[in-house]
Amino acid sequence: MSSIQLLPDLLINQIAAGEVIERPASALKELLENSLDAGATDIAVQLESGGIKLLRVRDNGGGIAPEQLPLALMRHATSKIASLDDLQRVASMGFRGEALASMAAVAQVTLTSRNADAAHAWKIEAADGTQSAAAPAAHAHGTSVEIRELYFNTPARRKFLKSESTEFAWCEETFKRIALSRPDVAFTLQHNDRMVWQLPAQNMQQRITAILGSEFGQHAVNVERQIGALHLYGIAALPAYSRSTRDEQYFFVNGRFVRDKVLMHAVRQAYQDILHHQRHPAFVLFIEVPPEQVDVNVHPAKSEVRFRESQGIHQFVFHALQDALSATMQESAPAPAIIAAPENKPGNSFVPMQQQRIPFGVAQQQASYRLWESLTEKGDEGREKGNTAPAFDATLPSSPFPLPAVEHPLGFALGQLSGIYILAQNQQGLIVVDMHAAHERIVYEKLKVAFDRQQMPTQPLLIPVTFSADTLDIATAEEEQEALHQLGFELAPISTNTLAVRAMPAMLKQARAEAAAREVLHELREFGASRALTERRNELLATLACHSAVRANQQLSLPEMNAILREMEQTERADQCNHGRPTWFQVTLAELDAMFMRGT
Repeated sequence: MSSIQLLPDLLINQIAAGEVIERPASALKELLENSLDAGATDIAVQLESGGIKLLRVRDNGGGIAPEQLPLALMRHATSKIASLDDLQRVASMGFRGEALASMAAVAQVTLTSRNADAAHAWKIEAADGTQSAAAPAAHAHGTSVEIRELYFNTPARRKFLKSESTEFAWCEETFKRIALSRPDVAFTLQHNDRMVWQLPAQNMQQRITAILGSEFGQHAVNVERQIGALHLYGIAALPAYSRSTRDEQYFFVNGRFVRDKVLMHAVRQAYQDILHHQRHPAFVLFIEVPPEQVDVNVHPAKSEVRFRESQGIHQFVFHALQDALSATMQESAPAPAIIAAPENKPGNSFVPMQQQRIPFGVAQQQASYRLWESLTEKGDEGREKGNTAPAFDATLPSSPFPLPAVEHPLGFALGQLSGIYILAQNQQGLIVVDMHAAHERIVYEKLKVAFDRQQMPTQPLLIPVTFSADTLDIATAEEEQEALHQLGFELAPISTNTLAVRAMPAMLKQARAEAAAREVLHELREFGASRALTERRNELLATLACHSAVRANQQLSLPEMNAILREMEQTERADQCNHGRPTWFQVTLAELDAMFMRGT
């Protein structure tokens, strides 16, 4: 049996680095947060090769005293907390004191700093767990941290880093999140000596517009609410600016970017009645909470929080956002039409209202229903005798109404109702089908079978569908070609901010190529190809199925409606859609008789 032994400090820091410093973007986040904690008002970022070869952050903050420089690179050394009470009410961005030590264990780190009282700056270098002595250096007031050759001494870990473009895209996204959180601070970002972002100190509206674009600001509403120590403010886009992915969703808790289930559920509920479930809202929201009411020490990257009164926070955010959206929607909505109703006032004769005729829009007017005849034994016999007369003529109401064959339990289509439902007749009576929900289940099951058999049918596009994409989407498309091919997509960058869909799954509709491609890219970049194609496989395929299914108000011919009914009969779990809702209901003749009081 092997004996228990203490691990060396270098190995401990290298283990910690695997959690804290996952990639260059993780290191950039820690350094930017340190600069903000130091009171910087101007922060400059320089990257080379996506931050793998060089990541430098320079600020004009308070600086570090020369005698404390060695401590800055040591594990669990921090100026931000000193007791458990401090930990329970953390107000700074950083607090664990392990980020710089982790970086020094897996990269070549140079720390240069000068505080306000120093005549000049001091510099210290670290690599492979060793530190140099502090030496004089030239530097303005503030601090610079330079990280070179990330994971140079852990080759196995370095192999997990993606391409230069992918790593830069993640760094840029991290930069944007931090820049959004502090519009009062000036930021610049350079990559391979090219200036990518140059943001002066601005107000919140200007910073959001600079990063997310003017279109976002033009279609957004201000959100502002304060109750006691709780304060929510920011901008939320109206439904007209909804997105196919969650790429423009930024929530900050006490200045920290987080992805929190409680907050996101509150946002979804606020948009529930005004946004289609496959579209996503865009927003930049800030919530200020007393530090003791939120626990930020629940995730190595500090990207998740836990509220001590989560239900109260949920309701506060939900009502604030709902009220802001409702006020704007009411202002922009047209005046409601006034419906004249009979009044029985003294001196006036009462004029009863007549029952309105309900328009029943059949997709195929004056249908002869030849399809019914062709699919029944009686129709087969008629064709053998050379009889081409329809089994039912819609112009002859006295004609007997043929019942569908027993082997078709969902019957045959009569028409569409409100562009949403298929009405059909079967042996028992009336069938009402939610055509989108039913078709979504059909396509979803087909996609699952094709994906599992690795036989996803692909349709090359004669004219590629192009769309604008951010650097992270383009990097993901380049990096995850194998995963995209498994899903039936062929995506190719044609410029620095444009992607082209050259092929897509044959089961999807070309008209929704862009939306489907964006969803796939979002899943791949958020969760990685491995998770997206395994544990999140059902969610991904369900999303693609929704993009392929027929939509509300899409007019279908009778053969198309009957084709959906036939496929439902052959599809597993066709009674429910991918979201658990029913796809059809049966109304029996007995129930109809009871409604109309027949036989009573």
